[in-house]
Amino acid sequence: MALEAAQYSLNCELRAHEDDVRGICICDGFGIATSSRDGTVRYWTPDPEMKHRYVLSKTLAGHSGYVGPLAWIPPCERFPDGGIVSGGMDALVLLWDLRTGGAVETMKGHKLQVTGLVVDDNGDIISSSVDCTIRRWSKGHEVELWEAHSTAIQAVTRLPSGDIVTGSSDSFIRLWKEKNCQHTFVGHTDTVRALAVIPGLGILSASHDSSVRLWTLTGQLLVEMLGHSSLVYCVDAHSSGLVASGSEDCSLKIWRDGVCVQSIEHPGCVWDAKFLENGDVVTACSDGAARIWTLHSNQIALPLELEAYARKLSLYKSNRKKVGGLNLSDLPGLEALQTAGMNDGQTKVVREGDNGVAYSWNAREYKWEKIGEVVDGPGDGNSRPALGGLQYDYVFDVDIGDGEPIRKLPYNHGDNPYDVADKWLLKENLPLSYRQQIVEFVLQNTGQRDFSLGASFRDPYTGSSAYIPGETSFLVGTVAKPAYKHIPKKGMLLFEIAQFDGIQKKITEFNVALSAEMEHKTLSLSELELSRLSAIVNILKDTAHYHSSTFAYVDFIVLLKILRTWPISMIFPVIDIFRMLILHPDGASKLLQHTKKENDVFLELLKRTTTPPAHAGNLLTYIRAITNLFKHSFFSQWLQVHCSEILDALSNCQASFNKNVRLSYSTLVLNYAVLLIGLKDTQGQGQVLSAALEIAEDQSLDDDSKFRALVTIGSLVSLKD
Repeated sequence: MALEAAQYSLNCELRAHEDDVRGICICDGFGIATSSRDGTVRYWTPDPEMKHRYVLSKTLAGHSGYVGPLAWIPPCERFPDGGIVSGGMDALVLLWDLRTGGAVETMKGHKLQVTGLVVDDNGDIISSSVDCTIRRWSKGHEVELWEAHSTAIQAVTRLPSGDIVTGSSDSFIRLWKEKNCQHTFVGHTDTVRALAVIPGLGILSASHDSSVRLWTLTGQLLVEMLGHSSLVYCVDAHSSGLVASGSEDCSLKIWRDGVCVQSIEHPGCVWDAKFLENGDVVTACSDGAARIWTLHSNQIALPLELEAYARKLSLYKSNRKKVGGLNLSDLPGLEALQTAGMNDGQTKVVREGDNGVAYSWNAREYKWEKIGEVVDGPGDGNSRPALGGLQYDYVFDVDIGDGEPIRKLPYNHGDNPYDVADKWLLKENLPLSYRQQIVEFVLQNTGQRDFSLGASFRDPYTGSSAYIPGETSFLVGTVAKPAYKHIPKKGMLLFEIAQFDGIQKKITEFNVALSAEMEHKTLSLSELELSRLSAIVNILKDTAHYHSSTFAYVDFIVLLKILRTWPISMIFPVIDIFRMLILHPDGASKLLQHTKKENDVFLELLKRTTTPPAHAGNLLTYIRAITNLFKHSFFSQWLQVHCSEILDALSNCQASFNKNVRLSYSTLVLNYAVLLIGLKDTQGQGQVLSAALEIAEDQSLDDDSKFRALVTIGSLVSLKD
C-alpha cells in the first residue's frame, strides 16, 4: 500500500480515560482498544454518524492498578464480537468478552507488572513481565514458563513464523524458537522498551537510549533512527514502509527509509502509537487522551478542534518553559557540558529544547551524568509532584551517600514498594543491596506501617521471599548470586567533551607553519579547505541539531588529506575532530564507509600513531576516538574483528603513555569487556583480560586508571561460575 508524501493532521480525540492512556490495540477494523493508568480498558467503535471517527462502546474495569499492554482476539464462536487481552501493574492477565464487557478468564502467575502480550494462532496467550519471565496460557491456565532475561522484560512480539522476540532492561533483544534462544541482538545501550515486526524485513526496536533500530532476524543492524531527545516508549510499522515512534520528549515521529519525515508535538509524553490499516496513526498520551492522526485531507478535524488542540499544546509548552522557578531561556545550552565540573557531585541545569535538564559531575568517570528533567514541585501550581513529565503521589529526594548525587524516586499510592525499589535501582544502575533501605524509606515516608506481601511472593531477582521489615528473609531453592556496585559494568564510557576553539587554533597554527616551509608548502590547506574545517566544527558545536545536521563529502576529503599527508607530530588535533565526528549520527555513519578493508582510516591511523617513536598526543586522541566508536552498534563488528590488533599495537606503546593516555587506554579496555561480554566472545574476552591485568600490574599507575582496569577484570571474572 503506497501512501502519498503528505503530512499527518489531527483527525479526532478519544476522551474518556481519567489518567494517562498507556496502550493501544487496533482491532482489525472493528474498533480500537485503549488502556490507562486509571485501571480501565476502553473499547471504541466507528461512529455511525461521523465517518472516520469513534465513539466509546465499552468500559472494561477489573484491574486493581494501571493497565498496560493489550492484544486482540478476532470474532469467533466463543467471542462473536471479539475479545481483548489486558495486562496490568497488578501482575494479572485478563481476557475480556466484548459482547458482555466482562472478564471471562483471570490468569495469575506473574509476580510483577505484565509488560507485553501476544496471541498465538491457536489462541494461546503469551505474556512478558518485569519478573523476567515469559509465560504461555491456554484456556486460562499456565502451560509454559521460562526466564528469558536476567532483568525485567519490557516487550514481546511474535513473528509470522510463530517465533517470539523479547526486549529487556538488560538492553538485549532475543529471538526464541519455543524456549530456545536463537539469537541475541546487541547494540542498544539502555532498556529495550518496545518491539514491532516488519514482515519479510526484520524487527523494529525502541529504546531508552533514544533510538529506534531496524534489525534482520539474525541480529544484523540495518538502520538506526536518531531524532528523539528522550526515552522512546513505542514503535510500530505500516505496510507502506512508514514507521511511527513515540517518546518522553512529547513527540510522535514518522520515519521513512530511516529518515524522520514528520514530528508531531503532544501535550505530554507519547506512551504508545499504532497504525490503522489506512495509514492513520493512533497515539496514547499522558494527558489522558488518545488521538487519531490522518494523512487524508477529507478526514482532518474541524477548524475549531484544531484551534483548541493548538491552544492546549501552546499552554502545555508555555508551562514547561518555566519550571522549578527557573527561566529556561536564561539557561545555558548543551555546550555548557563541554566544561569539566569543579568537584564530584556538582550539579548544572542546561536547556534541552523546551526543557531544563539537570546534570551531575562524575569526577571518577570524568563526565556529566544526566539526573533528569527539572519540573515544578507541589508548590508551583501542580496538585501532584512530577518527574519526567509524569505526575506522582510522591517524588522523593534519595541521598545514597558515597559522594553520589541526589536521586529522584517517584512513587504512587497502591504501588508495590518492592517493585518500585527494584525498577528504580535498575534504572539508576545502583546495586540491589540497597533494596531494603529503599523499601523502608518508602514505607516510612508514606505511612505504610502495615504493608505486607502474600506468602507466595518470590523476589524475581534473587528467587527469595520478600523481606518484610522486622523479619528475616530466606532463600528458596538456590543461593542468589551476589550483586556488586561496579561489576559487571553496563554501558559504554565515552569521551564527549572537546575544546573546539583550541583544536581549530592548533590546526591553524600548524597550517601556517607548513605554509612557511618550502618543503611542506603543498601540504598546507587552502582558504576553501580551512572554511570547510570551520563548517565541520560549527556543526559539531551545535549539539541541539545533531538529529538533523549532516556533513558534506568534501568535509571528509579535507580531514583525510591532513591525516594522510601532514607530519606525524601535527595530526593529533584532526584525530580529535574524528573523535567528535563519531558522536554525531551522520558523522559516524559516513565514517563507517571509511572502514572498508582496502581503505580503513582507523587501521591506517593505528599504524601511523603507534609506529615508533610514538607521539603522546596522537596516542591520546586516537585511543579516545576508538573508544567513542562503542557508542554505535554498527561499529561493533569492526571493533570485535580488530580487537587483538588494536590492543596489541597500543600495548606496545605503553612506554610513551602519560597519565591521560593511560586513563584513556584503560577506558578502551573496559569498553571492550562490555562489548565482548555482550557478544559472548570468549576468545576476545581473554585478550581483554590480559590487557587489563597488564594495566593493573603497573605499580606506578594512577588510581582512576587502575580502578577501570579492576572493573574490567571484575566484570570478566564475574561471568565465571
